[in-house]
Amino acid sequence: MDSHRTVAAPKKIILDCDPGHDDAVALLLAHGNPDIDLLAVTTVVGNQTLEKVTRNALAVGTIAGITGVPFAAGCARPLVRTIETAPEIHGESGMDGPELPESTIELDPRHAVDLIIDTIMAHEPGTITLVPTAGLTNIALAARKEPKIVERVKEVVLMGGGYHTGNWSAVAEFNIIIDPEAAHIVFNEKWPVVMVGLDLTHQALATPEVVSRIAALDTAPARFVRELMDFFAAAYKDAQGFDYPPVHDPCAVAYVIDPSVVKTRKVPVNIELQGTLTLGMTVADFRAPAPKDCTTSVATELDHERFWDLVTDALVRIGDPQASTSSPEPTQRKDALTGSAQ
Repeated sequence: MDSHRTVAAPKKIILDCDPGHDDAVALLLAHGNPDIDLLAVTTVVGNQTLEKVTRNALAVGTIAGITGVPFAAGCARPLVRTIETAPEIHGESGMDGPELPESTIELDPRHAVDLIIDTIMAHEPGTITLVPTAGLTNIALAARKEPKIVERVKEVVLMGGGYHTGNWSAVAEFNIIIDPEAAHIVFNEKWPVVMVGLDLTHQALATPEVVSRIAALDTAPARFVRELMDFFAAAYKDAQGFDYPPVHDPCAVAYVIDPSVVKTRKVPVNIELQGTLTLGMTVADFRAPAPKDCTTSVATELDHERFWDLVTDALVRIGDPQASTSSPEPTQRKDALTGSAQ
């Protein structure tokens, strides 16, 4: 036995999201994995209005028993364009399906952009990863308001885009096309950007085997995820013809936890702002090896089994937050979370 073996410190992240069924799973994964130090949760208009996605984020935080982490609301509209939401995928609430509890989390009074800046500036350079799983409005404004954060951020690991496919148009993914100007800012700053796009996340399918495995945990957060997936599966089937829904956003968190779960390739990426048919396209140039100064990478291949292991293990660790703390095994706690759906 090596007595000198060191354990890596948890990876500090800020999760910028618009819950959203898959954002909810991303938040649960970030909270429940011991290799992640969740410093802040910020919300932005996207899957639904800012008011709705912020309420959803606080509800998920309550279900997960998150304490000591600031939650802040951010931008209520894109930089230039009109608001575009996704009720056909996420419902009118932004998280249709489960019955959401009243939040026990008090919203931070700061604007999300200020919370992002304050958090990055308060930590050592190179220690914080930004994980946006929504439109990039908050991240772009933070970079513009305080340019010093760009050189201090370790990397930006975002769910968005796609180098071969789109979902909101033939070539553009939702998180990018709802605020392409913000995406253009983020992709063209000098911080490292890892684009976890549709080419990767369409591999993260919530198959019946996956959902059954989660349901078998029989804790309040696990029941919540099962109910999320029930609605999400039906919505994706109706809207896009998927037999099983792709659970996009936790893929970005999984990459931060363990980069070996997600294979990536360094390639120049830029955002189309002018095309009539290609607005919001994440244009990835695979024609030659990336130049040495390339700061963008794209995710290409997912270890599906390992990915769902991470999600399930996080749910086991979360357990039932309102159950008795004397229970030694999270998977044995059967108390239902007050206010959650049964």
